[in-house]
Amino acid sequence: MPRIRITRSVELPDPIRLARCRRAPELGPRVLFFSGGTALKPLSQELVSATHNSTHIITPFDSGGSSAIIRKAFSMLAVGDLRNRLMALADRSLKGNPEIFELFATRLPKEASPEELNEILRLMIRGKHELVACIPDPMRKLVRSHLGFFANKMGEDFDLRGASVGNLILAGGYFNYNRHIDPVIYLFSKLVEVRGTVRPVISKDLHLVAEMEDGSTVIGQHLLTGKEAPPISSPIAKLSLSKYPDRVEPVEPAIRDKVAKLIRKAELICYPMGSFYTSLIANLLPKGVGTAVASTPCPKVYVPSSGVDPEQKGMSLFSSVRTLLDYLQQGCSKETPREDLLNFILIDSKKGVYPQPLDLAKIKRYGVEVIDADLVTDASAPLLDENKVIDYLLSLT
Repeated sequence: MPRIRITRSVELPDPIRLARCRRAPELGPRVLFFSGGTALKPLSQELVSATHNSTHIITPFDSGGSSAIIRKAFSMLAVGDLRNRLMALADRSLKGNPEIFELFATRLPKEASPEELNEILRLMIRGKHELVACIPDPMRKLVRSHLGFFANKMGEDFDLRGASVGNLILAGGYFNYNRHIDPVIYLFSKLVEVRGTVRPVISKDLHLVAEMEDGSTVIGQHLLTGKEAPPISSPIAKLSLSKYPDRVEPVEPAIRDKVAKLIRKAELICYPMGSFYTSLIANLLPKGVGTAVASTPCPKVYVPSSGVDPEQKGMSLFSSVRTLLDYLQQGCSKETPREDLLNFILIDSKKGVYPQPLDLAKIKRYGVEVIDADLVTDASAPLLDENKVIDYLLSLT
């Protein structure tokens, strides 16, 4: 079947297109996001009012917090960011969903003794804990079952202090389905009516490796973000993946066909705000991502974060664009034009806080069109207002 490219002029934002989306979100456009943790949560929560067809490709390389303890104990992918996005996209109006949200967001107390924590878990498995007892069936039975699977696997030495209950439930489902995460995501997506599609970019137990400009090497996502460890002291020169969390053994996994198909079905691809390397670039490391993006004839938009991102030490806005394109082009043929990978950058140069200098002229000469819009409000400053970002993205579909 022949494929042709059609161009059109659009009004930004487009009130007619936006009205159509909000009138019938079940028919909304297939906007695809490459993202990680919490930065896109507010946008995702608002997005469901305009489209139920968004796709979220999530990094599974988190190595901090509750996810780190589970990963270390069971050699599995991180589930925390998947849980976060599933709950952000779930229909909060359905019976039982508010109770599920509260349970998934609950963390076990850090001060409790191992005996007390084990008793809390036992009560949840029996359905006697107040957070589980209030959930209607069949969700309650599913929660109890998956927590039971987790308890059978965790062993006596597992540290439950501060554990995310949602992560324990997803991990239990992972064990129940013979270490496959997709069936767990599918099941919970149906039960809580997730208004979109959430998938990890790959399902393997791998770890981020950053080679720094000063010659040092850092292994582990949590050591790069500036949240659980001091901010990096040297700019990142290269990001890659390792098989092990404590030593570098390079690995180049490929995305599955089902992930490539999700990318190729997109009506707009967004490289959104969030931690630049550990949320965005990390998603582009597996083989096949760049090729799938290049073969998808839709607009591709980079929405850089407004605010300070410790991971972008030493970078300008132009070098962020260039770095994004460099990682997208890995694995693509040398003849792949940039316009097949990135078309627009969406910024607010007046109110936004970006790596300096902006170098907007250089970005334009690089073949990327700059959309300079009013995206930061008094209420959101210095961050971008998620509703304004959504309006511009949907208008480009």
